Amino acid sequence: MADRRRMVGLVVSNKMDKTVVVRVVRTKRHRLYGKVIRVPKRYKAHDENNSCGTGDKVRIVESRPLSKEKRWVVEEIIESAQEV
Repeated sequence: MADRRRMVGLVVSNKMDKTVVVRVVRTKRHRLYGKVIRVPKRYKAHDENNSCGTGDKVRIVESRPLSKEKRWVVEEIIESAQEV
């Protein structure tokens, strides 16, 4: 079995039931100018216990398709957000 991809990102929304939106920022070089640019992308991830909150740093892992747009599962909460 192939190793599943893993990413680390911040939870930007937890308003859905058992689903969170995770913003993952990766860096890449511009093809022509060579400048390093940040490329953000949002992934919907399955959160079985609704344990993630907005601002949490989480690790997501690739899985089978769970819905139309959901192909990731929250593996662990690395760091919880500071509540005000």
